Amino acid sequence: MARTRKRRKKGSSSGMDESWLLPYADMLTLLLALFIVLFAMSSLDAIKFRDLADSLSGVFSSGSGVMEYPSINEQIILEDTSSKPNSELSKEAAMLELEELIALQQKIDEYIETHDLANRLTTKLSGEGLQITILDDALFDSGSAEIKDGAHQLGVEISKFIVSDPPRHVTISGHTDNVPIHNAQYSSNWHLSVMRAINFMEVLLANKELNPEHLSAKGYGEYQPIAENDTTHSRSKNRRVEVLIAPNYELYLDGE
Repeated sequence: MARTRKRRKKGSSSGMDESWLLPYADMLTLLLALFIVLFAMSSLDAIKFRDLADSLSGVFSSGSGVMEYPSINEQIILEDTSSKPNSELSKEAAMLELEELIALQQKIDEYIETHDLANRLTTKLSGEGLQITILDDALFDSGSAEIKDGAHQLGVEISKFIVSDPPRHVTISGHTDNVPIHNAQYSSNWHLSVMRAINFMEVLLANKELNPEHLSAKGYGEYQPIAENDTTHSRSKNRRVEVLIAPNYELYLDGE
């Protein structure tokens, strides 16, 4: 009798296959993540969703994220309009605004391609809006904030893309590399970046269809690089002017 029980116990132990535990645990983890995502989306909280996306990307990715940082259309849709009686109208206006920004980006990209400016101008659509990046040598001589004679027309063309009804807010920001500036006119890279942003903004404002109330200028100096400052080529990427066209948030926040 004891011998039989011993054989059964031995057989039971040898027949136990625990290989299913690992995929089962992974499935439970993914299901938990899915429910958290669904809950975050249902609450229409863009900030919480963004934080969640960032954290989940770090947990479940190995080089590329499971979820990308919310793009402009996600942020518009997830914006908290649930407490407003006209939230459906707000979401509709948000999607229309997104479509307009996408169409505007396509027009600018066509202009860049037609005029062979791909090595000097780029566009990017993000949660902040539509950004046009202009490398500094397209606008300025080295160490100068004065717009080059041949660059005024570029500013005129860009100003046409910025015009909208209702007007969108546009921020022009100047950036430099980390090489200290050596002239008496500008005390620092910060000073140079600010003046470049202001001078380019003035070129844009030559277009009388633009309202100065909706434009602003910033200078970041060397402190927001997009590339390492270790080579001549990478430093040239950091010397740039960015034109950020913000979405018309009031269209969907106020339901107008």
